[in-house]
Amino acid sequence: MVTFAAPEIAPGSPVAGRPAPAGAAASGCAEGGVARLGLTTFRNYAALILPLDAARPVVLVGANGAGKTNLLEALSLLGPGRGLRGARLEEMVPANSPPGTGWAVAARLAGPDGPLDLGTGLTPPDSRRQVRLDGLTARGPAALANHLALLWLTPAMDRLLAEAPADRRRFVDRLALGARPDHAASLAAFEQAHRRRLRLLRDGPADPAWLDGLEDAMARHGVAVAATRRATVGRLAGVLAERADGPFPAPRLALAGLVEGWLDTMPALAAEDALREHLAAHRDPDSPGDGPQRSDLVVHDAATGQPARLCSTGEQKALLIAIVLAQARLLRRLNGRPPLLLLDEVVAHLDPGRRRALFDELADLGGQPWLSGTDPGLFDGLADRAQVLSVGQGTAHPLT
Repeated sequence: MVTFAAPEIAPGSPVAGRPAPAGAAASGCAEGGVARLGLTTFRNYAALILPLDAARPVVLVGANGAGKTNLLEALSLLGPGRGLRGARLEEMVPANSPPGTGWAVAARLAGPDGPLDLGTGLTPPDSRRQVRLDGLTARGPAALANHLALLWLTPAMDRLLAEAPADRRRFVDRLALGARPDHAASLAAFEQAHRRRLRLLRDGPADPAWLDGLEDAMARHGVAVAATRRATVGRLAGVLAERADGPFPAPRLALAGLVEGWLDTMPALAAEDALREHLAAHRDPDSPGDGPQRSDLVVHDAATGQPARLCSTGEQKALLIAIVLAQARLLRRLNGRPPLLLLDEVVAHLDPGRRRALFDELADLGGQPWLSGTDPGLFDGLADRAQVLSVGQGTAHPLT
């Protein structure tokens, strides 16, 4: 049985109960890098407390299966959502654990207003994820977005630009959270209303009054979701245009969707009315209507005009790196500090020139990016500026 208030969460620390810095909810990323990371019965880590320099990059090296991605996943759970793997909570408990075992992830963030302790985990029999801020229970994972902006790239995302639109929507939502933490609540409310409406339509016949209420919620929250996605992509496109001649290919971005199109020509309140009318006219379970649940991020290589889905896997990865770096620069501009970047095996398939360019971009960005790889030699040019950790056997320690 894991105790959620584990020592690394430090519930009795001198800063316990300190409110979030002024403006945190509006701007996100109120804190800095990770000064300490603690894991309890998480994946292959029985217990780990890892002290860190919050202002320097972290490089994780180790064999495949050593636990590098598990550490990055733990960090990714310090924001809303299911982390970089999208796993179920119970899947994060170590294999062959006794019944009733839970897990905990905790981090101390360094920031201009002093340290902040974040904690999240699962304590059976409760099947819901718990969150704590400076030892105090928070209402849910959405509260984490007010304190830490996260961006990540993983090998599973290499074909993101060529596969299902749902993956690209999630990607845009993750980008949006760094600047608009309230996007998590709007998105959750829209998705809940959408699921309930679909269930009523499929079970039928549905009470029109119930459908009216759910469609009203979908319209209000759906337009908020679409507007935030649209603003995110628009701002990001502007930052990308500033680096059109950079070392990575310049992506050209567009957001395709019914509501996004309306917002090009009408105010938000009018778009809400239009979405209510659209949903009311589509109450067939086989044709339940359109909306933000079908929006898509459309990406082209700006230099060639080629759709990203037709580019090689290597060029798609380079386009994704360009997008994530641009978003990191944008968040630094908006929030006064960069997000926590988690780059899992990103350098493995980059040529030496692009590896050097990536390291230079990260150095210019500042903050505490995390990178992983199997070969320490891949990080030549960064290792002298980073803290390099050897990962294996459920532990991590400085590489000697």
